[in-house]
Amino acid sequence: MVEPGSENDEKVWKKFLRKHWTIVIVLIVGAIMVVAGALYVFLWFVKDAQTTGLVPVTLGLWAMNHLLWFLIYLILWEILLVGIPVIIAVALVYFLWWKRLPSEEKEDYRGHHLFGKRSRRSDGGNAFSFLIFIGFVIKIYVDGNWNKPFETWTFNYLTSSLVWVLIWLLIIFGIPMAIGGSLWLRHEMKKK
Repeated sequence: MVEPGSENDEKVWKKFLRKHWTIVIVLIVGAIMVVAGALYVFLWFVKDAQTTGLVPVTLGLWAMNHLLWFLIYLILWEILLVGIPVIIAVALVYFLWWKRLPSEEKEDYRGHHLFGKRSRRSDGGNAFSFLIFIGFVIKIYVDGNWNKPFETWTFNYLTSSLVWVLIWLLIIFGIPMAIGGSLWLRHEMKKK
């Protein structure tokens, strides 16, 4: 068994990537599908909550009661339609792939940080939140709602605007990161 350490962790990570690149791609595609599914369920529930009368359409009529019940039902629907299938998929990957690996290979991976050490920092999301805010301000301006009071906005408009800003930020930053990450992985895999 290889001793854990930053250099050895890198070697184990490269070995893992060379042997199991298909499962890494499957996990990445699965994570993208989970995020897309969670967004779809969110948008579906926003529309449904307004149609069924769970929440008022305009923001000026909302009360704490509406917010609380909206969040409770949203969490339950996300768990039912996204969380449970993810748990089942993870269990399937575990039993169909990880359990079938030879015990020697699993032993090589134990004790190493294949996916990096967990960060203890909690201030990393501030820049992304700021970018979402700036994107939201730009979207409101472009849509012509700059001088309209918030109470005239519909809940559907607010949520769809935030989701579109998030999607555009993911496109703007995600595509270059994916290209750079794949080029880096390709370079690392070719190195001996």
